[in-house]
Amino acid sequence: MSRARQPPLVTGISPNEGISWTKVTIRGENLGTGPTDLIGLTICGHNCLLTAEWMSASKIVCRVGQAKNDKGDIIVTTKSGGRGTSTVSFKLLKPEKIGILDQSAVWVDEMNYYDMRTDRNKGIPPLSLRPANPLGIEIDKGRFPQKDLETLFPGMSADFTSENFSAAWYLIENHSTTSFDQLKMSVVNLKKQANKKNEGSLAYVKGGLSTFFEAQDALSAIHQKLEADGTEKVEGSMTQKLENVLNRASNTADTLFQEVLGRKDKADSTRNALNVLQRFKFLFNLPLNIERNIQKGDYDVVINDYEKAKSLFGKTEVQVFKKYYAEVETRIEALRELLLDKLLETPSTLHDQKRYIRYLSDLHAPGDPAWQCIGAQHQWILQLMHNCKESYVKEQKGTSLLHSSMLDLDSDVRPSPIGHLSQTASLKRGSSFQSGRNDAWRYKAPQQVVFVEKLTKLVVSQLPNFWKLWISYVNGSLFSETAEKSGQMEKSKKNARQRQNDFKKMIQEVMHSLEKLIRGALLPFSLKEGESRQYGGWELKSELSGQWLTHVIQTVRLSSESLTALEIPNDMLQIIQDLILDLRVRCIIVTLQHTAEDIKRLAEKEDWVVDNEGLTSLPSHFEQCIIHSLQSLKTVLDCKPGEASVFQQQKIQEDVCQLSIGILQVFIDCLEQLSTKPDGDIDTSHLSVDVSSPDLFGSIHEDSSLTSEQRVLIALSNCRYLERHTFLNIAEHFEKHGFQGVDKITQVSMESLKELDQRLFEMYIESKADPIVGSLEPGIYAGYFDWKDCLVPTGVRNYLKEALVNIIAVHAEVFTISKDLVPRVMSRIVEAVSEELSRLMQCVSSFSKNGALQARLEICALRDTVAIYLTPESNSSFKQALEALPQLSSGADKKLLEELLNKFKSSMHLQLTCFQTSSSAMIKT
Repeated sequence: MSRARQPPLVTGISPNEGISWTKVTIRGENLGTGPTDLIGLTICGHNCLLTAEWMSASKIVCRVGQAKNDKGDIIVTTKSGGRGTSTVSFKLLKPEKIGILDQSAVWVDEMNYYDMRTDRNKGIPPLSLRPANPLGIEIDKGRFPQKDLETLFPGMSADFTSENFSAAWYLIENHSTTSFDQLKMSVVNLKKQANKKNEGSLAYVKGGLSTFFEAQDALSAIHQKLEADGTEKVEGSMTQKLENVLNRASNTADTLFQEVLGRKDKADSTRNALNVLQRFKFLFNLPLNIERNIQKGDYDVVINDYEKAKSLFGKTEVQVFKKYYAEVETRIEALRELLLDKLLETPSTLHDQKRYIRYLSDLHAPGDPAWQCIGAQHQWILQLMHNCKESYVKEQKGTSLLHSSMLDLDSDVRPSPIGHLSQTASLKRGSSFQSGRNDAWRYKAPQQVVFVEKLTKLVVSQLPNFWKLWISYVNGSLFSETAEKSGQMEKSKKNARQRQNDFKKMIQEVMHSLEKLIRGALLPFSLKEGESRQYGGWELKSELSGQWLTHVIQTVRLSSESLTALEIPNDMLQIIQDLILDLRVRCIIVTLQHTAEDIKRLAEKEDWVVDNEGLTSLPSHFEQCIIHSLQSLKTVLDCKPGEASVFQQQKIQEDVCQLSIGILQVFIDCLEQLSTKPDGDIDTSHLSVDVSSPDLFGSIHEDSSLTSEQRVLIALSNCRYLERHTFLNIAEHFEKHGFQGVDKITQVSMESLKELDQRLFEMYIESKADPIVGSLEPGIYAGYFDWKDCLVPTGVRNYLKEALVNIIAVHAEVFTISKDLVPRVMSRIVEAVSEELSRLMQCVSSFSKNGALQARLEICALRDTVAIYLTPESNSSFKQALEALPQLSSGADKKLLEELLNKFKSSMHLQLTCFQTSSSAMIKT
């Protein structure tokens, strides 16, 4: 952890005294790490940070401000070291008064000087023309404090032009160290200056000597005449003479000074004009400056100048000022129009809009520019949305797109404007369900999908600035960033309160257009009749797949989240939530419909490859197809904040339930179609059987063809697996994804599956049992055999052996396909044979002793052979058959029967091996 820096320390300042705005150099330690680290600088309590120039960590240059204190410390404050201290101080001196004839390094206000020169009723005070150093010796400012001198000489002044001039104060302040001899010299200088003044008056008299002499001669003549003639005689002539002299003097003076006085008056007029131009050059130059600043874009300068001119000359009565001020107003009006045009110009950033609104507010533009800007932005957003739709509709009509390839989402990555849609996972059992294409394919997205992305992006990019502009309008920050109270702010807030409903309608109109445009592209059937032309117009050759709809839903959801983040009221965004719900419902329905179509095509992909369990890949393909479909709907079924469940409406529940039942029914129909096709319609060139099991009696070779009975057996095996595993797994996935009515879906589907199973089973039993049963009666009575007249039995006759061989063939066929089906099939075959045998025995009118023994031998041989497949029905049939025979009366007959049975079993041991397999499994029908 770095060690904190030491606080700043000021150890020197040069110079250490001076008047305000004196440039000083501050030296010390830890005065900051850079210009940005310096955050405070005060001298004598005055903030000098604005004029500070950071040179190094030990040097800062600045100017002293107008401080209240005469003397104070120099305090430096930095971010890294905080507030510092000072070991030196600075003394602030009062500025000296500068006379009009003194040399100065700064500009001296000459306003009063010019006013006095142009006032003909007042003369210039004589002392004002005296030099600043009347004593004529070097001035040496003393060290006496100004306050002490003011206390010592109250009400007096050291200014020799002042009426309250104090010579003692002047000498103490300016000549406190001057020697007595120098002061003597100064007295001499003062006398010389006085003599020069007298000489000036004498020189003025010398200039008019001729006139003086003429007047003197005239007066002498008058005096002599008076003495000679007396007063009364010459009174009239003297008066006339005096008037003549005075008139001649006046005429002579006018002749001498008329040109000088004319030039003086002209100079005074010019000086006055220049003075006016100088004093009011701001107004005279303002029209031109306004034009220049407008061209440069310095609107702030124009507004400040206008406010200044308005305050100074807004109510003037001077015609010249009125004329120039009218020119200013003309240019300001043009500026208002220019700024309003820029404000309503689109596109425009929020920063520029706020800036132009403030300018128009400062210029007191008529109306409400902020509300005009809001209205213009609203119309512009709507226009952008409709232009976006029109451009994509035209592009769709002008471009021929292959919709089938566009809608195939089982390929690789999509183009970047649409984003990534993950590739379907490979199936566990077989690859025939997957598309045979392994190459990376890229397809162009449907125009509707690209349009929705562009449209939502447009709204999400434009609406935030529109909403923020309204918020600024409401809280008044358009006119004051610091939220200061002002009449303009209060007026803005009042206007905003009155226009809340209008703005709400604007937002609702934007949301309505967004919703209708998306519906027109994706859900045109949901538009009203009059809305199709405005919001529709798309060529819908085929509906979008569920995967594209899922992507669109995600896009609209993200847009809704962005709009919600702006704190737009939920009631304004409810229409978007309703749109998302309809899109979700439509996506589920379309996905289930497409799933049903995919399952229909599974029949074409059946390869009839049977595994050890007697199953093909078809049930697995079916289950994986359902699972993949449900997984693709996971994001659609999940409810985001503010969204309702898609199953909240009873009608939607029923529709989805019926579609789910339909999907399962489609597969059941697919199984039936495959099992009942004529032999010529089934391609079995790729057929193969798993022969890894050592228990197999036989197998179907790859080069053989399947019979219709074998297809039925395979279908029965698949049905058995579907009932015990697949349908139950699918039901679990339905429940996992929130489907309603899963029990109904399972029940209806199970019943339909069992019906198919029973039909196929009866079909197979009929095809296999009928030939065997039909061969019994002809075999029994072959060779005109008669139960009443027959020889002593020597063994089981051939008809029974042939029947057993046929039963063994059925056993082998079933065992080859599925061992689990053997008990069920063999039990029904045995039932059919035993029932027929019982009927035949009961139809015999009478038996001889040998005939009864022969019949009992054959019935017992058959019963013992198929004992493991006996059912209550078959046992009952065998019992009835035996009861129809006469009982054996002698022990010799019983012994013979037993010997013949043993002989039969021994001679057909190999053939009867299939009936001796140990099986404790319950026989199911």
